[in-house]
Amino acid sequence: MPRKAFLIRLDPAVLTAIESWAGDDLRSVNAQIEFLLREALRKAGRKVKSSEPATDDAAAGAQGGGATTMAKSSKA
Repeated sequence: MPRKAFLIRLDPAVLTAIESWAGDDLRSVNAQIEFLLREALRKAGRKVKSSEPATDDAAAGAQGGGATTMAKSSKA
């Protein structure tokens, strides 16, 4: 099933912060936003049923951010 696209309006400062964070985590901005939304849903106790197999970006996000761990550990 194809992914659903939609327009999002963000404060430019928020977008800049997300772009920087995505770069640190070795993700695209889109993957970072989806990761953050999934984390917020998980913390709120909301169930999310994926309609398609996970991609590499989505899989890293769904598994707790393996790319995040690598990016942070390489900076140490």
